[in-house]
Amino acid sequence: MRRVIAVCLGLAACAWIAPAAAAKPRVLRVGTYKGIHGQFKSIQAAVNAAKPGDWVLVGPGDYKTTSSSAPKGATDTPAAVLITTPRLHLRGMNRKTVVIDGTKSGPKCNAITADQNFGPAGDSGNPPKGLNGVMVWKANNVQVENMTTCNFLGGSGDAGNGFWWNGGDGSAKLGGWGYYGAYLTSTSTYFDPNNSQASAEYGIFSSNWVGGTWFNMYASNMNDSGFYIGACQQQCHQTVNDIWAEYNALGYSGSNSGGYLVVKNSQFDNNEDGFDTNSQNGDNPPPQNGACPNNGISPITHTHSCWVFMHNRVHDNNNPNIPSAGLAAAGPVGTGMSISGGRNDTVMDNVFYNNDAWGTIFVPFPDSGPPCTGGTNIGAVCLYDESGDALLDNTYYDNGGYKNPTNGDFAFTNTEPGPTSCFSGNRDTKGPLTGTPYAEQMYPKCTGKTVAPSDTNPESAQFTEEVACDSTLVVSGTTKAPCAPGDNYPRRTKVDMDHPLPASIQTMPNPCKGVPANPWCRVHRKRGKSADPRRHRGPSTDPDHDGDRDRRGQR
Repeated sequence: MRRVIAVCLGLAACAWIAPAAAAKPRVLRVGTYKGIHGQFKSIQAAVNAAKPGDWVLVGPGDYKTTSSSAPKGATDTPAAVLITTPRLHLRGMNRKTVVIDGTKSGPKCNAITADQNFGPAGDSGNPPKGLNGVMVWKANNVQVENMTTCNFLGGSGDAGNGFWWNGGDGSAKLGGWGYYGAYLTSTSTYFDPNNSQASAEYGIFSSNWVGGTWFNMYASNMNDSGFYIGACQQQCHQTVNDIWAEYNALGYSGSNSGGYLVVKNSQFDNNEDGFDTNSQNGDNPPPQNGACPNNGISPITHTHSCWVFMHNRVHDNNNPNIPSAGLAAAGPVGTGMSISGGRNDTVMDNVFYNNDAWGTIFVPFPDSGPPCTGGTNIGAVCLYDESGDALLDNTYYDNGGYKNPTNGDFAFTNTEPGPTSCFSGNRDTKGPLTGTPYAEQMYPKCTGKTVAPSDTNPESAQFTEEVACDSTLVVSGTTKAPCAPGDNYPRRTKVDMDHPLPASIQTMPNPCKGVPANPWCRVHRKRGKSADPRRHRGPSTDPDHDGDRDRRGQR
């Protein structure tokens, strides 16, 4: 039954007018599926023909990248598949065999230099711009599901990302609202040690965006991070559920992303640094702040912290022989999780094990400056201190295998007076907590009370020196921190890209679910059922509707 609209003219009369019927969503098919040919040979051609609400289904195949598209006014951001149409559904029919391939020729996702597509020519004699895989440019409520990208490489442009919801990277403004990504894989087989810029940078990426969910994803072999959410300030309102990141410089990175952001039920292993969220004088505006907007209360923590890392496994992040470049290369090897200049973040109910430096660390982040937004300008350095974070009820074992001073389960340092971080209920299943365990006694509750810098504590000061040694971070105008005699942190001796995709990666159980009837999906939906139940409808207190409202107040 169609809706009717009441149009009242004054109080005298009302006319009931039936609106025009909404356009029925179309299904545009690319390639061949079960012997039935689609209408399009290229994904971009189908996307260009689609209207809001349409579906683009992609049959199995190795979709080489021989051309690219860039958004109007953002020519430095080329992509193999560019989506600018809102409410579009892009879905592969098989996650493992629908491959959007950054190579232009040769075998699928191969490591031969001559077969790579390095993107359009650079401006003014610069190197090629690089390429992105699937990029959603300021198009709201776009769903991308059930496919793989590989070998999308960076360059002189803004590129090197497998899947990217891009709300205006570098603009310091929010430009996209709502997304859903699921059953996605992003990886790379190519790395040139003589040109680290021309390598895959990020697997699955969201920037300058509000509202969305990632579910069941895998990313590997990235020189920055497998997953990234940044530049959404305190308005991210995004949920990350059931992802897996390995063999990256950072398994996950999140610069200046706060407010409601939940990462849960996920695994981070075999990276240099498993998980890092930070404040940074880039991907503006900083700082990273996990406090709920408008002084709200999280339904998960029952505190003012809405940034939550929960129910994850973080282990064996001891790999120096991964592709790495830029600041990501300074991720301290052997570390499960780093909160670097982060504020008001909650880490609870996770398991950290076999991380040979530390399981979890809370540290300041010294970035280049000026300008210095949201931090403290100290000469050439913009310092972002950590404060107001919470480490609650986590399980640790077998961390600290390098056996350097302070290596162990967790450690923290703050260099400026600020709101206390708190540490409570954490346990090591094989003995006493290690690292800087005095934190549990000194700061068991996050009261918001201002505390003195912890580096006046000798053990905390020693931890600061150790993490500086491990990270080898050099900020403009400073020199690399020296290591203590006997310090043992492994350094990269090669780059190992030989990591086949795990056989356990799942494809979507039923790729025809929710799709309007078409030659590939002859389905009969029950009357009244929505074909798009996950479409983002604006902020809520539980955007993924999984009942994460059970956390007792801790602060």
